Amino acid sequence: MALVDELIEANDRFAVGFDAGDLPSPPRRRVVVLTCMDSRLHPEDFLGFGMGDAHVIRNAGGRASPDAIRSLVISSRELGTRRLVVIHHTDCGMLTLTNEDLRTTLREDAGVDATDIDFLPFSDLEGSVREDVETIVSSPLLASGLEVSGFVYDVETGRIRQVVDTVATAGPPSDGASPTSDTDLTDG
Repeated sequence: MALVDELIEANDRFAVGFDAGDLPSPPRRRVVVLTCMDSRLHPEDFLGFGMGDAHVIRNAGGRASPDAIRSLVISSRELGTRRLVVIHHTDCGMLTLTNEDLRTTLREDAGVDATDIDFLPFSDLEGSVREDVETIVSSPLLASGLEVSGFVYDVETGRIRQVVDTVATAGPPSDGASPTSDTDLTDG
């Protein structure tokens, strides 16, 4: 069976019992997670989120890239999130890459000049978490008072370890939609 056929079959099984079509788009627990695209990470599982609980933004390394900031602006200003959790992880491929290596690969394999792209690799796992939290906290685009914390997820144990305690953004206040629920972030 082709992979696309497997995906369609899996979706058919999922849709048979689907009963969450009336969930609002603002996340119930008013939280957004920025994490890596690594397939070993399932933040909904290891953080205990159900459907509709949280926004999850994923990219290579879980970095606070301009596109991630764009999504965080929409989440915090338009959809009412009040807490952001940055999660990087052990054994991340971004620890082994450099901008120059990636640029060379693209030049040799695709004939493309990527000198203007920062792929945001890093060599210090905890340092990258701190850097991304600082990038987020210092962004004038995000609503003020957005609480930001940083963690490292251990792919061998499934545990998270806090690297950065909660700090708040200092941007202008949000004029966005208020969340549909005042449910505390710690509610299940």
